[in-house]
Amino acid sequence: MNDQIKTSAEAAEAAALPRRFEKHTGDGKSRDERSEGLSDKPVKAKSPAEWAYERLILYIQNFEEQLDNEHEVAMGFTGGDAGVLKIEGMGFFDPDIVTFYGSDPAVGKTQLVQHVSQLNVMLRALPKEVETEEPNRIGFKLATDSA
Repeated sequence: MNDQIKTSAEAAEAAALPRRFEKHTGDGKSRDERSEGLSDKPVKAKSPAEWAYERLILYIQNFEEQLDNEHEVAMGFTGGDAGVLKIEGMGFFDPDIVTFYGSDPAVGKTQLVQHVSQLNVMLRALPKEVETEEPNRIGFKLATDSA
C-alpha cells in the first residue's frame, strides 16, 4: 500500500488501466504494475486474442527474469500426454485464437492453436541448448514486435 494522494481524475485513469499484481513467497518479491509493456491501444479496442497475447508476454518476461543462464522458457501442456513445447514464438488471430510456435524435446516442430476461452498455460524451465552461449529470451523479443 502507498499513501500517495491522487486527484479524482488520476484515480479514474488508474482504474481504467490494466493492472497486474504478483506476490512470490519464496523470494518475497511483489509486483503491482499498470499497463507496463502493453500496447497503447485502449483495452476495449483489443480483441480477446490480442489482450491474452499481450498479457502472456508479460508472464513470459517475468518467468524469464527468474531463470538462470542455463535455462529457457518452455510450456507444459495440461490435461493430456502432449508433453512440453519450447516456446520460440507466439501470435494471435483475431478475435479469439492464440498460437504458440516451437519445438518439442525430440526437436519436432510444434504449434499449438488455442481458443482464449480454453487458455491454460504452464510455463516451465528447460535446459538451454548446449551449443548456444546465451539462453534465448523470447519475452523481450515478443514485446518489441507486439501488435
